[in-house]
Amino acid sequence: MSMIAWAIVGSEIAFWIVILMGLIARYIFKQEKLGFLLLALTPVIDCILLVATSIDLHRGATATTAHSLAAVYIAVSLVFGKSMIQWADERFRYFVTKQGSKPAKRYGIEFAKHYFKGWIKHVLAFLIGAGLLFGLITFIDDPSRTEALSDVLKIWTVVVGIDFIITSTYFIWPKKAKSEL
Repeated sequence: MSMIAWAIVGSEIAFWIVILMGLIARYIFKQEKLGFLLLALTPVIDCILLVATSIDLHRGATATTAHSLAAVYIAVSLVFGKSMIQWADERFRYFVTKQGSKPAKRYGIEFAKHYFKGWIKHVLAFLIGAGLLFGLITFIDDPSRTEALSDVLKIWTVVVGIDFIITSTYFIWPKKAKSEL
């Protein structure tokens, strides 16, 4: 596995460790400021990954799918990071500390609207990721070394389209609670 692939794995592990440490500091040790500081470190992890990817490519590496996934990871983390932390926070508070209310499940039009908001975030992540990929392609300026970046960009474009189709189906056939089935 390449250095960048390991950097992505390390970034993902670090992301969840920092979140878990932030939640433990906040709820178990009642250290609100420390918990906030730890949770605020998640974008730093993305920056480290971006720098590692750029250095590797600048040194002459041929872009691989791992380099592309670094851009995807950074974009998704930037756009979905806050909601992922909020999701983890709600569940940690309820299931670990036994505080707060049980995380709500969505059904019907409420689920469809929530999923649509997720699709809008997906589009934003795509735009950021596509910008990063395009920036790397332009920076390297060698199509033979950036083919993997272009390929991932094409695949991601199709995935955004498929996600839109799936999102649309929830408005046509709303998700029902198990008791309604």
